[in-house]
Amino acid sequence: MRIAVFSTKPYDRRFFESANAEFGHELHFFEPRLTHETLPLATGFPGVCVFVNDVLDATVLQQLANEGLRLVALRCAGFNNVDVPTADRLGVTVVRVPAYSPHAVAEHTVGMMLSLNRKLHRAYGRVREGNFALDGLLGFDMNGRTVGLIGTGKIGLVTAGILKGFGCRLLAYDLYPNDQLTAMGGQYVDLPEIYAEADIISLHCPLTAETHHLIDEQAVNQMKPGVMLVNTSRAPLLIPAPRLRASNPARLKRWESMSMKKSRSYSSRTIPIKCWSTMCSRDC
Repeated sequence: MRIAVFSTKPYDRRFFESANAEFGHELHFFEPRLTHETLPLATGFPGVCVFVNDVLDATVLQQLANEGLRLVALRCAGFNNVDVPTADRLGVTVVRVPAYSPHAVAEHTVGMMLSLNRKLHRAYGRVREGNFALDGLLGFDMNGRTVGLIGTGKIGLVTAGILKGFGCRLLAYDLYPNDQLTAMGGQYVDLPEIYAEADIISLHCPLTAETHHLIDEQAVNQMKPGVMLVNTSRAPLLIPAPRLRASNPARLKRWESMSMKKSRSYSSRTIPIKCWSTMCSRDC
């Protein structure tokens, strides 16, 4: 099949060409995103392979279907950038990555917690400049701290298991409680209780109409002073960065978001960790 691959980087091309050696598809790589403006690049291709910021709304799908589009292949788990009902009506098949390695994402999540807690990013910068001062690098023991997990699917459960090894107290919220979480000593509670008691809050839920902007000013104002917030799910679970940063600086001391590419990695301490490195594991 002739496939137009959008939003590609050199590493995408290397992996695709290696994987495609067994199948022999005709792959055409394009660095730009698929948008209304770049739509002509996809004309005549029966298949397109896209990423999180490519646009496949009704207009794009209709025009491509008129030119023979039969397949949209997402190289990500999320599909909110695709008008699925329109694709279904047009007879266009939509496929996606069913899951990333839950261990890769969970381990990265805990790695970010440790980086924020022990100020590893700041310490690294200081040491490079020959500064070995410890001022401002004080963290806390993870042991005995309360962690609130919002979402206990595969990734949330693996994250819970790692945190249990640190000796953390586990609180969780999920519309569909999982017995595995309670078996490891976790407790399901309502969101206000997580906000009020958690020293660390970690998001592991999908992006839906109900979870969009789940963490807003009202949620932040219910949190403990100095709470740490980590998001390895989808960026729109949080309100935009300026609003979150201004919502209650005294409470939200440390936070990091590692999700959709268009939402830059940010924190109240401006920690430069590249987005999408979350699933950069050979085993992912």
